[in-house]
Amino acid sequence: MYPVPHGGPEPVLLQIGDMALTSTHVILPYGQFPLHGAVWTVQDSTQVTEGISTAGIVLTVIFVWFCLLGLLFLLMKERRYLGFVSISVTGPGFHHTAQFPPGPQSGAWAAQAVAQARAITAAAPPYA
Repeated sequence: MYPVPHGGPEPVLLQIGDMALTSTHVILPYGQFPLHGAVWTVQDSTQVTEGISTAGIVLTVIFVWFCLLGLLFLLMKERRYLGFVSISVTGPGFHHTAQFPPGPQSGAWAAQAVAQARAITAAAPPYA
């Protein structure tokens, strides 16, 4: 681990899960490391499946006996998100990954968060 520079704690510029970035350090659950030279990656392993919803099947079974329009309930679709989105940071002496649940906007959010982290990292001064 590297010591905290004198002059007081730095403000956190970006928080991604359990990772925090200041202007010179990345703070992880197991320590604080220099931000200069860190590499950020994002991996979207989200899978989207679409199928007939359970409510549609139940309503079809109930209403098919009353009228044949009950079959229209089979058109009710349900979208499910499976997998995860992971954001990783690697640098001299450390590697950390945070995983986030999938969703319709999670991949875009993760890409935007990593873009911000890369911009902060590019502006970080070399650690002396």
